[in-house]
Amino acid sequence: MDQVFIKGLAVDAVIGVYDWERTIRQRLVFDLDMGWDIRPAAAGDTLEHTLNYAAISERVQGFVEQSSFLLVETLAEQLAALLMNEFSIPWLRLRVTKPGAVPAASGGVGVLIERGVKPA
Repeated sequence: MDQVFIKGLAVDAVIGVYDWERTIRQRLVFDLDMGWDIRPAAAGDTLEHTLNYAAISERVQGFVEQSSFLLVETLAEQLAALLMNEFSIPWLRLRVTKPGAVPAASGGVGVLIERGVKPA
């Protein structure tokens, strides 16, 4: 299975369980790996057969900017389901990083989930 990826997509969101977090926007960083057969797009050199990473990036940004979740876990689950449904993605790996949540964690903290079936 080929993969289309988006790395380091930064979006500001209302996220967190503390009262002060509910009044601000915090930066989240998204990394996506999505299973997709790129051969039809490559054979015809046509956009219509691709997994359009620009459209997916815009959808992620729009969804996250309008969201207001307590948990990064909930955001990840709902975003994964949305993307798989709207773009017919058979498999994806989604990492959501909350860079400032633990100051001593220089690479941030967050969740990494895989959903769907990754064909061989």
